[in-house]
Amino acid sequence: MIKYDVIVVGAGNAALSSALAAKDNGAKNILVLEKASQKERGGNSRYTNGAYRFAYNGFSDLKKIIPSLKNSNSIDYGKYTVSDFLKDMKKVTDGKTDKVLSKTLTSKSFETIHWLSKKGLKFKPIEGRQSFKINGVMKYWGGLTLEVNGQGEKLVDSLLKITKKNGIKIQYDSAATDLIYEDNQIKGVEVLYKNKPQKIYAQSVVLACGGFESSSEMRTRYLGPGWEMAKVRGTKHNTGDGLTMALKVGASPYGNWSGCHAVFHDMNGPEFSDLKISNKYRKISYPWGIVLNANGERFVDEGEDFRNYTYAKFGREVIKQPNQIGWQIFDQKVRHMLYPEYDVKSATMVKAKTVEELVKKLSGVNSAKALQTIKEYNESVRDDIKYDPTIKDGRCTEGLKVNKTNWANKIDQAPFYAYGVTCGITFTFGGLRVNNKCQVLNKVMKPIKGLYAAGEMIGGIFYFNYPGGSGLTSGAVFGKIAGQSAARV
Repeated sequence: MIKYDVIVVGAGNAALSSALAAKDNGAKNILVLEKASQKERGGNSRYTNGAYRFAYNGFSDLKKIIPSLKNSNSIDYGKYTVSDFLKDMKKVTDGKTDKVLSKTLTSKSFETIHWLSKKGLKFKPIEGRQSFKINGVMKYWGGLTLEVNGQGEKLVDSLLKITKKNGIKIQYDSAATDLIYEDNQIKGVEVLYKNKPQKIYAQSVVLACGGFESSSEMRTRYLGPGWEMAKVRGTKHNTGDGLTMALKVGASPYGNWSGCHAVFHDMNGPEFSDLKISNKYRKISYPWGIVLNANGERFVDEGEDFRNYTYAKFGREVIKQPNQIGWQIFDQKVRHMLYPEYDVKSATMVKAKTVEELVKKLSGVNSAKALQTIKEYNESVRDDIKYDPTIKDGRCTEGLKVNKTNWANKIDQAPFYAYGVTCGITFTFGGLRVNNKCQVLNKVMKPIKGLYAAGEMIGGIFYFNYPGGSGLTSGAVFGKIAGQSAARV
């Protein structure tokens, strides 16, 4: 019988960060268990843009992560301090984020990304989505500056190569089904390996296998009625297995179990995202237009804040609407500003030369009301305020039931475009309670010996919403801590 030093359940960003940190801290015999096949490996990390939100004090910090990065008068990378990051965490969670966990996340964000870069993960500045040219200068905004070169696909491939290079074993087609819990201690994991039961023993186990977003039953139980209708933006394999196993041995649940990251998503997308299209079913350029429901009415303030601070919660709003659908409306003025996913052939899109023609093409929508809504919106726009997409410009509407707070432009320049959306769930916020070593705590707030958690498995970090890019950072920060702790048992 082989006994491992550390078993890591999962093979995404958090899990592989755990495995690498365990290796750094003296664990020699490490096993990574991946529920998916080698073809489908990588969990939700595979479907991301590979963007990490982290604190940095300017160009010199970014150059530590990308040594080849050139400074230029035509580029303003800005800065994003630990205080900025923590402020954003508090803002988007209405102050509910766990004080200790959020402080750890923000204060250790730079050193963790720097560590990943030294391991061999290649980063590049985010172009187009997080930067706009203003007066000849490319300005980065919103605190989200770097992404992995090659996005989620390359993120997973690179981390797996680095993991193998470090002599860490990866076993695919291995669905963890139970924890081996004896004498008040975790001693290993029971798995279905290629659909056959297997017991694997270890000194410690790190659970980093995601939330329950891919289980329609758990979504409905915890998030509420209607959530069985949501599309899943990522892997089909995140069905809450790790959470279920941990709760079974007495782990303490923690955090926003009725909350999740959910975005506007193509209304005709599949039940689970397609690896070929990856995250391109999402539709999150709504700040530059308006969104109508089936009644032909607006239902969110599209310009409430930068999309980084609103996109993860607006999926929840569309699932409340009639038939769980919406249509995003844009005109030619802003069409060039939309993210690349609006250009994919599979996008549910209609185009017209007039607004009157456009609303008649909106499937499932009250076209007369939609036309009235667009007319009233156009009449309410404050044209006297200068438009600037890099700041909250205050260019708003006045007198509407739901006003648009920033970036309000009239929809008046042909051709006109509309994109059909529904709710796409990314990951769930409810998880396990951990201490500062990422040890999983039991019902009396004591560590369960030998059990650690990372990534979406940890509760208490995100409530209601999240700042864009902080999910991958959270996975890496707490993955690194969990791996360190698990190796030092």
